[in-house]
Amino acid sequence: MDSAAARGDGSAVAVLFASFWQGCSAFGGPIAHLGYFERNYVVRRRWIGTEEYAGIVALCQLLPGPTSSQVGFLIGWHRAGWRGGIAAWIGFTLPAAVLMYAFAILEASWQGPIERAVLHALKLVAVVFVAQAVLSMSRKLCPDFPRAMIAMVVALCLLVMPNSVMQLLALAASAAAGLILCRGAGLAPLQRSVTIGATTAAAACVAFVALLLLLPILSARWPHSPFALADIFYRSGACVFGGGHVVLPLLRDALVPSGWISDAVFLNGYGAAQALPGPLFSVAAYLGAVSAPPGSVAPVWAAIALISLFLPGLLLAVAGFWLWRHAATLHGVGPALAGMNAGVVGVLAAAFCNPVWTTSVLTPIDALIGLGGLLLLTRARMAPLMVVATCVCASVGWALWTGTAASVVG
Repeated sequence: MDSAAARGDGSAVAVLFASFWQGCSAFGGPIAHLGYFERNYVVRRRWIGTEEYAGIVALCQLLPGPTSSQVGFLIGWHRAGWRGGIAAWIGFTLPAAVLMYAFAILEASWQGPIERAVLHALKLVAVVFVAQAVLSMSRKLCPDFPRAMIAMVVALCLLVMPNSVMQLLALAASAAAGLILCRGAGLAPLQRSVTIGATTAAAACVAFVALLLLLPILSARWPHSPFALADIFYRSGACVFGGGHVVLPLLRDALVPSGWISDAVFLNGYGAAQALPGPLFSVAAYLGAVSAPPGSVAPVWAAIALISLFLPGLLLAVAGFWLWRHAATLHGVGPALAGMNAGVVGVLAAAFCNPVWTTSVLTPIDALIGLGGLLLLTRARMAPLMVVATCVCASVGWALWTGTAASVVG
């Protein structure tokens, strides 16, 4: 790791630009985002070590909120303190939040054969980066038979029972298995000097609970106000495990029956969000804007909804990260985290099989394009942007050549 990273004196501006690029290019949902992060922050930039990255992923898998945004936020904090954490969240979230406006307007026109082929190609890009992350992390986090077995068992369990509750149980079981099977495993020395202190963690806990209790009171006093909107999105963000696909039904149940928006308007935003890079939680910007009453400032309502949905998960990440760093110094935690890190590899492997592979690779040609992209990324060391462009060109070219673009599932 470079000296700047070891000293923890990274620039928040550099974090902002790096995370903004991730927000512009990270298609495929939270599991795919973790693959992009591993490639960009662990392998290429070396801002964080593999074991620490896997520990953060495991922690965020256990917490409510948007996993990939929490991971990016904590990596930004690693790199440049609290300013880096905020910069990482802004950079990763902003592209999708801004695009929600334009894409919601243009979504109906994005039904042509070329557009659908492009969207399908971006799913193949996600296949490439998740596969690369699984291979890279398995080499480092599963170096022996016991940890490889933990990863395989977790992957098989999640393939049989793919749900967020099972994912939590699998990670807990991985930690228990690590205590038994990985007694000789230790933790790599912590490379970072930038840490979250006890006071900061306690303040995050207090803020989380205070907002959870205060916003419903303000909402009851001023219904259909910005306070009521913040309450809806904050409660949804505080209670959701499993990411954007789980929070969207919660938001619909809170917004549609109570008359904030119509079902058709909600579904338009839902459809637009599926096609965008970055976190699916960014759909809050769209929902907040369309919930604004006539005569109000729609961007303000959009910002309130966006911040309220992400905030509880980020506050819990701050508190949880302090606990994780503190626990890492205790006796016996090394083997448990070694087992949990192997479990993270299993989680990623299961997600690669389903839904990343099953929803993206529909034909043998799709499989060839995905394999070619993986070889270009891992063997030819091609820049990620060039891999994305190559996969998109190959997929679109084949669809147009065979005349099947119109039938591609977007």
